[in-house]
Amino acid sequence: MALYHDEGVVLRTAKLGEADRIITLLTRDHGKVRAVAKGVRRAKSRFGGRLEPFMRVDVLIAEGRTLDTISQVESISAYAGPICADYDSYTAANVIAETADKLASAENERVTAQYRLLAGALNALATHAHGPELISASYVMRALSLAGWTPRLASCMVCDSREITHFSVPDGGALCATHHTPRSEPIPLPVRAELEALMNGDWRELEGVREPMPQTRAIIEEWAEYYLERPLRSLRVMGA
Repeated sequence: MALYHDEGVVLRTAKLGEADRIITLLTRDHGKVRAVAKGVRRAKSRFGGRLEPFMRVDVLIAEGRTLDTISQVESISAYAGPICADYDSYTAANVIAETADKLASAENERVTAQYRLLAGALNALATHAHGPELISASYVMRALSLAGWTPRLASCMVCDSREITHFSVPDGGALCATHHTPRSEPIPLPVRAELEALMNGDWRELEGVREPMPQTRAIIEEWAEYYLERPLRSLRVMGA
């Protein structure tokens, strides 16, 4: 049975049988991996709490016919503890994990940049580096940008004018007064500036901000739903 070694972040878990779990990880070198952790639900499991969502772990995995099997696991960064101790951080981490899971639609396809962004976002949550919702909003937009869906914010999609008045998710970004479409919406400068700061991870620009403005939040949710072709349920919970 072939073995492979990697590091990864646990995105979600699902019960299997009486004592096992299927663990979904985003790994550095093997992309998204689904593997069985045998006996992990037993009180005396040697894996303990190392295979809980948001944990960053070093794993040794045995290849299987249908599902791989986790043979060894060691903790690299225990993000889960401080994240789960704070409701807002926990909610934001669920947005991040769901986004990563949906973006990595194909298993065993290397997405190293996405993995690094994921680990960085969870580290920021665990260390309370910024407001939890700001971290998740920035992560969603940056992860979608890495996947090829980057909104145009600095100039009009049609004529390159910098006199921006509207924003359209289906059209891909900013529009001027002349070229805005019926499916676009007016966008004030503060909202556009906040979106740009979140896209760039410009935390100096966001200093003193605890959470995104309502219109910023709505645009991010719409952007994610439109380009992922499905809603982010955890993002809707956060905005409720």
